[in-house]
Amino acid sequence: MSSTPAGVHGISDAYVAAYAALDPLTATAIGVGDVDDQLTDYSPEGHAARHELVVRALADMEAATPADEAEGNAKAVFLERVGLDKDLYEAGQVEQALNVIASPVQGLRDVFDQMPTDTAEQWAVVARRLAAMPDAVANLRTSLAGAADRGGVAAVRQVSRVAEQCDTWAGLRGEKSFFTSLVAKAEQVPGVDAALRTDLQTGARAAAEAYADLAGFLRGELAPRAPREDAVGEDVYRLWSQYFTGSRLDLAEAYEWGWEEFTRIETEMKQIAERIKPGATLAEAAAALDADPRYLVQGQDGLQAWMQQLSDKALVDLRGVHFELPDELMGLECRIAPPGGGVGAYYTGPTPDFSRPGRMWWSVPADREEFSTWRELTTVYHEGVPGHHLQVATAVYQAEKLNDFQRLLCWVSGHGEGWALYSERLMRELGYLDDDGNLLGMLDAHLFRAARVIIDIGMHLKLEIPRGTGFHEGERWTPELGLEFMLTRTITEAAHVRDEIDRYLGWPGQAPSYKIGERLWLAARDDAKRRHGDAFDLKEFHKQALEMGAMGLDTLRERLARL
Repeated sequence: MSSTPAGVHGISDAYVAAYAALDPLTATAIGVGDVDDQLTDYSPEGHAARHELVVRALADMEAATPADEAEGNAKAVFLERVGLDKDLYEAGQVEQALNVIASPVQGLRDVFDQMPTDTAEQWAVVARRLAAMPDAVANLRTSLAGAADRGGVAAVRQVSRVAEQCDTWAGLRGEKSFFTSLVAKAEQVPGVDAALRTDLQTGARAAAEAYADLAGFLRGELAPRAPREDAVGEDVYRLWSQYFTGSRLDLAEAYEWGWEEFTRIETEMKQIAERIKPGATLAEAAAALDADPRYLVQGQDGLQAWMQQLSDKALVDLRGVHFELPDELMGLECRIAPPGGGVGAYYTGPTPDFSRPGRMWWSVPADREEFSTWRELTTVYHEGVPGHHLQVATAVYQAEKLNDFQRLLCWVSGHGEGWALYSERLMRELGYLDDDGNLLGMLDAHLFRAARVIIDIGMHLKLEIPRGTGFHEGERWTPELGLEFMLTRTITEAAHVRDEIDRYLGWPGQAPSYKIGERLWLAARDDAKRRHGDAFDLKEFHKQALEMGAMGLDTLRERLARL
């Protein structure tokens, strides 16, 4: 991109186009560019090229004079977000990135979930991308090895768990590889001839072998060099915390508040558990709900159908009453995620033209066939409407108000996850969680997020557990204590809890962003109510807030104070 400033929006749009060309995985995710047959270059040279783009874009943006208030806001958002990308690279955090949920290893596999596969032409694109996998994995290995030479290696817990994920995707754990299962779907597509089938099968084998080799590299070469210590320490934690929240948090205050919030929610849950089963503990009330046929769905197809039905109903119910939903936002697909990743739900946004809709994905254990809906109903609202789908797709829809960076590339966990958690609470306020079982599930989700604040900060900074908490008082947090706390003080399923502890330790600062973000959204709404009095319009507040797009929490606080 040119080093000559071309206006805030022009610089932002040009940056998105240039970045998409250098990062095909992101390009596919946001629906930009024509690089769906390519894979991101995770070699040191590839990382350096993206960093050079970041530096040039920041210089252009610094020099740009906003034409109006909208451009002034867009400039602040760009400088804050892209500036942190620069800081993370220069701190050595980018080339060594390896964790169980959101690192290049997962990205190279996940991108195939976003690719269209309805025609022979689209399958030909898949075949070319599969063929590129060996080189892409080799480039990634080079960066990981180079970072290790400089002393930058993820903790051995992350290395080992990611190797297990690679085993699954490579087909080394008794099942077909992800890639073999993927290309088998082409058999029923008209126009996929023998030559293309051969290309797909050859590419699938090559990709599976690349992941098998990557698993061996992680175990044989990286794990012996990886630290046994999971905690990243305060300096690294502060940098990642700022990245995930867009705020320079007072970590001591956040840790203390997390305990207060945990206690508040736990107290209310005990009251509801008493109504569900008099005299029961939280775990006993949860067991009673798990055994109640009213809350059970059978099979992964049953879970998917239940998700879709609930999501569709929320879209129809909320449209025109609590939110304005254009036709483009009314499409939301619910899918079961391929096996191998962490347990839980996640959302992927639509393309700019909405030809690929927003999607809610549920990752469940491959052998699980029975699901308790009381635990998950609020998750549909979190990932769908009024949560991530409403939030993300609304921003994508604002082509006349927001530039491409604001609409497509800007994501701040504190803003996004904070809104989605706020949305769960909002649905309670709107009367959708009056059933005690579903309400207990919603509160457990919030208790879980409050525990994340405590444990994530506590484990990475090795903080002391306060007196009066009833849990190992006076000891300092360790991963073992974190696991024990989640297993004994929440009612989240054990398999999910174990995945979560690995997630926190490999993704420092992200887990607290949900509750920290929700706190800001609630405070901003209360502030607007005080300022506007009887004239306060909640629907209009939500509309204006969402149409601003994503931003860091400090910027969001300033913007919401003007509404």
